[in-house]
Amino acid sequence: MAQKVYVVEGRQFRTQSDYARAVHDKGIIDKLRKETDLQDKAQLEQLRTDLKNGKYKFMTLLGQDFRDEVEERLKAAGTGKKQTSGKHRGQGKRQDSGKGARGGGTAGGASPGQEGQEIGEAVLDELRKRDRRRKLIIALCSVAAAGCLGYFGIYSYYNYRTSSTYESLSSLRDTRASGPSVAAPAATPQFTLDDAPEEPREVLEEFKILLNKNQKLIGWLKIDDTNIDYPVMQTVDNEYYLDHNLNQEYDRNGSIFMDKDCDILKPSTNYILYGHHMKSGQMFGYLDRYSSEKYYEEHPYIQFDTIYERGTYQVMYVFRSHVYSEDEIAFKYYQFIDVNSEQEFDSYMQEMAEMSYYDTGVTAEYGDQLLTLSTCDYQEKDGRFVVVAKKIAKE
Repeated sequence: MAQKVYVVEGRQFRTQSDYARAVHDKGIIDKLRKETDLQDKAQLEQLRTDLKNGKYKFMTLLGQDFRDEVEERLKAAGTGKKQTSGKHRGQGKRQDSGKGARGGGTAGGASPGQEGQEIGEAVLDELRKRDRRRKLIIALCSVAAAGCLGYFGIYSYYNYRTSSTYESLSSLRDTRASGPSVAAPAATPQFTLDDAPEEPREVLEEFKILLNKNQKLIGWLKIDDTNIDYPVMQTVDNEYYLDHNLNQEYDRNGSIFMDKDCDILKPSTNYILYGHHMKSGQMFGYLDRYSSEKYYEEHPYIQFDTIYERGTYQVMYVFRSHVYSEDEIAFKYYQFIDVNSEQEFDSYMQEMAEMSYYDTGVTAEYGDQLLTLSTCDYQEKDGRFVVVAKKIAKE
């Protein structure tokens, strides 16, 4: 493929940078031709003097061509011969291959050897700069690639560990029917909001082994034909299980956990469960699929068993909300845990029904047990995606 060539005043230039310098010189020359009477000997002599003294700075051999033109016009003025214009004269000269086009023809009248040396040094300097830039870009790209690979490796490791951990826990939970009875630790009173002592309750057989692993376990959440099949934790600190698993190991996926103010012994009117909206789909990563009514119709029931009793819940409302400031007057679903009256309960139901994406036909009455699943939603700042269900049966 032939190299592109740029032509100015009859000379050829092989690079865009050389061409730009030539255009710069041509602009100076055109201005001098316009301002000087090239038939007037006195003006030509003054122009020659200015050129020799370096008044006009040229960057290419076009400067030297113009000085030659001025000399020829002075000779012609002395003999009375008519001189052709510089433009036609320049076109009649040999074409420059580009060698010496940069930095040549300066006002000082440098020789061709000096011009070639200056051009060579400039070319080498430019090549060195380009090489340094290339090495810097390669280094930066290498660091970025290493960082991405490292992040991907850690991300994959945590996802794999989380999946393996919960598969193992699910297996332990399912061994209740075949294994011998296991003694469970005493119920932890920290989840009881009432100061009055509670009667001891029998822990379900399937939770006894898991409860011995971590007494913060309070139940298990499962939605058939989805990835949601996880133990549910609770502690007095709502932040802890944002980045810890049942084994109390650091885990960026966190755990599904119940709001610290809910109570499975009392129990509270509404159980609120939180989980991360993970891009991998783990935890509540796919919960927002309930925004589709078709998905709801395929997954209308949620199984949530506390360590004391089993329960099936039917989805009622699906909506988006966000975390409000403390002084904002609005329905804050995350504060709906207990109610003091039927009127208050009905008011909450009406708020959620108005926010819901679709009408499921399912309603609740004062005294029903509710379950709320909440996860982050990135459609707005501090957004939340919420699914609310009511208990319809217990096994």
